Amino acid sequence: MAPPVEALDVARWQFGIVTVYHFIFVPLTIGLAPLVAIMQTIWTFTGKENWYRLTKFFGKLLLINFAIGVVTGIVQEFQFGMNWSEYSRFVGDVFGAPLAIEGLAAFFVESTFLGLWIFGWDRLPKKIHLACIWAVAIATNASAFFILAANSWMQHPVGAIFNEETGRAEMVDFGAVLTNNTLVAAYSHTVATSLLVAGTFVAGVAGWLLVRAARNSQKDLARSVYRPAALLGLATIVIAGAGVVVSGDYQGKLMYEQQPMKMSSAEALCEGENGADFSLLTIGDLSNSCEGVQHILTIPGVTSYLGTGDFDGYLPGVEDLQEQYAEQYGEDVDYRPNLALTYWSFRLMIGFAAGSAALALVGLWLLRRGRITDSKWFGRLCLVAIPMPFIAASFGWIFTETGRQPWVVAPNPTGVDLVWMLTADGLSTTVPVGEVLASLITFTVLYTVLAVVWFTLMRRYAATGVAPATGDTAAAPDAPDSDGSDDPDGTGSAEDPESQPLSFAY
Repeated sequence: MAPPVEALDVARWQFGIVTVYHFIFVPLTIGLAPLVAIMQTIWTFTGKENWYRLTKFFGKLLLINFAIGVVTGIVQEFQFGMNWSEYSRFVGDVFGAPLAIEGLAAFFVESTFLGLWIFGWDRLPKKIHLACIWAVAIATNASAFFILAANSWMQHPVGAIFNEETGRAEMVDFGAVLTNNTLVAAYSHTVATSLLVAGTFVAGVAGWLLVRAARNSQKDLARSVYRPAALLGLATIVIAGAGVVVSGDYQGKLMYEQQPMKMSSAEALCEGENGADFSLLTIGDLSNSCEGVQHILTIPGVTSYLGTGDFDGYLPGVEDLQEQYAEQYGEDVDYRPNLALTYWSFRLMIGFAAGSAALALVGLWLLRRGRITDSKWFGRLCLVAIPMPFIAASFGWIFTETGRQPWVVAPNPTGVDLVWMLTADGLSTTVPVGEVLASLITFTVLYTVLAVVWFTLMRRYAATGVAPATGDTAAAPDAPDSDGSDDPDGTGSAEDPESQPLSFAY
């Protein structure tokens, strides 16, 4: 007989699915908001109409993504008080403060000024209206800061003590929570990743539309509208990519100090060693016993450098850390995360991010010195590259959270006594497995429907292209030929926006 389903497993699956699904939309909102603000800033101070059209175009896509992100984000917070009530009771005094600030201040500012921006195009002075979108961009990134402050405290608790009478963690220094070095590393890496996602999105969409326009004999449109947008996206990829590398390196070294088990598991480093190699391919069952694990392709010394800054530095192994944790926190718990998931999510994070780098290299070369291109393969590359940083960011989040297991609040090795919690201890004691399973199925089905809606809307309005120039009563300048010859990827032609009823405008 199959073993019975446990509430802990189902609750973890539900939180994991909801979190990863929500995080698909978060990086694009964080990164695209400032890019739209930059587009509108250029239009405001230069008066060039192409930037006005690009602002409206990418602003529409931002609104669609923002709406779906808000809907999916609300569900996460309800889980804290339902499936994970014991966790909420333990950390509520600390965890609640940054989340309250995010909801009452950052998100309030974000949503208020977004409304002013949507409805203020013909009602507000240009510079006041511009200030609204910048307020949205700043508030969006502030929201990310406070949310990551809460998450970083779970990764590395500071500014708190354990009250033995109440059995709860209590905050004693909010400043320490907001200046947590784990937060500094996580926030810088998340913002850089979000800009990489948004830059790839802008470059990919604009590059595909550029190829379509060039192949449809609309070279002026390709050169004056889509090329500047593509270059903005490509430049963002280069800058953000450098930020991802630098912040990721800092975060890796910091995690080897704070959560060495996570980082050693990411390398399937079973035994401690000096000069640990970076594994490109490892075979074996990658079970938590580490038996049969063999590193096939390696780069000498790189893992030690990533962890210590020294190619010959010593790094502890998974088995060493298991013994250490068992002695320190109790012998009845396996402190090793799922090695296969941790190992491969770390590599898939890096591998999929390479798609953005490929787009930047090819795009900057093809569009150099005022050039445009009608290359079908470049159009296809643009489409293939768009989802890659989304997937990379999701695997990065999976690695960050699953690599912390079995802790929901990881111990602080520098000494915050007793402020830690195992995931199993945070589960609600009153919600039965049947209710958790029912909500898991419900949310999964609902989110599948929302994913279809989101993709359909984003694809439809992205394929439509920018609106016609002001005063142009002809068909949209990038409307496709009836034979679909402007469709470089073979997915179908965009509809002529002038021949369709108004379905979405702001």
